[in-house]
Amino acid sequence: MKRYPESALWDEVAFLAYHLHWPLSELLDLAHRDRVRMINIVAELNRRSIENLRDA
Repeated sequence: MKRYPESALWDEVAFLAYHLHWPLSELLDLAHRDRVRMINIVAELNRRSIENLRDA
Protein backbone atom coordinates (compact mmCIF):
# COMPACT_ATOMS: atom_id res chain seq x y z
CA MET A 1 0.00 0.00 0.00
CA LYS A 2 1.35 3.41 -0.98
CA ARG A 3 1.72 5.86 1.90
CA TYR A 4 -0.01 9.23 1.49
CA PRO A 5 2.40 12.14 2.08
CA GLU A 6 1.94 13.66 5.53
CA SER A 7 2.36 17.22 4.22
CA ALA A 8 -0.50 16.68 1.76
CA LEU A 9 -2.73 15.37 4.55
CA TRP A 10 -2.03 18.48 6.63
CA ASP A 11 -2.72 20.74 3.65
CA GLU A 12 -6.11 19.08 3.17
CA VAL A 13 -6.96 19.21 6.86
CA ALA A 14 -5.89 22.85 7.20
CA PHE A 15 -7.98 23.88 4.18
CA LEU A 16 -11.11 22.20 5.55
CA ALA A 17 -10.52 23.37 9.11
CA TYR A 18 -10.14 26.96 7.92
CA HIS A 19 -13.34 26.91 5.87
CA LEU A 20 -15.57 24.53 7.84
CA HIS A 21 -14.33 25.00 11.42
CA TRP A 22 -14.55 21.27 12.07
CA PRO A 23 -12.52 19.66 14.87
CA LEU A 24 -9.22 18.09 13.89
CA SER A 25 -10.38 14.65 15.01
CA GLU A 26 -13.34 14.71 12.61
CA LEU A 27 -11.19 15.86 9.70
CA LEU A 28 -8.60 13.17 10.35
CA ASP A 29 -11.34 10.54 10.55
CA LEU A 30 -12.47 11.29 6.99
CA ALA A 31 -11.30 8.90 4.32
CA HIS A 32 -8.95 10.46 1.79
CA ARG A 33 -11.58 10.26 -0.95
CA ASP A 34 -14.11 12.06 1.26
CA ARG A 35 -11.61 14.78 2.21
CA VAL A 36 -10.77 15.41 -1.43
CA ARG A 37 -14.46 15.56 -2.32
CA MET A 38 -15.10 18.08 0.47
CA ILE A 39 -12.10 20.16 -0.64
CA ASN A 40 -13.44 20.28 -4.19
CA ILE A 41 -16.89 21.30 -2.99
CA VAL A 42 -15.56 24.06 -0.71
CA ALA A 43 -13.22 25.32 -3.43
CA GLU A 44 -16.14 25.51 -5.89
CA LEU A 45 -18.28 27.38 -3.36
CA ASN A 46 -15.42 29.85 -2.85
CA ARG A 47 -15.00 30.29 -6.59
CA ARG A 48 -18.72 31.01 -7.06
CA SER A 49 -18.74 33.46 -4.15
CA ILE A 50 -15.85 35.39 -5.65
CA GLU A 51 -17.56 35.46 -9.05
CA ASN A 52 -20.77 36.75 -7.46
CA LEU A 53 -18.88 39.52 -5.70
CA ARG A 54 -17.18 40.48 -8.95
CA ASP A 55 -20.49 40.55 -10.83
CA ALA A 56 -22.30 42.62 -8.18
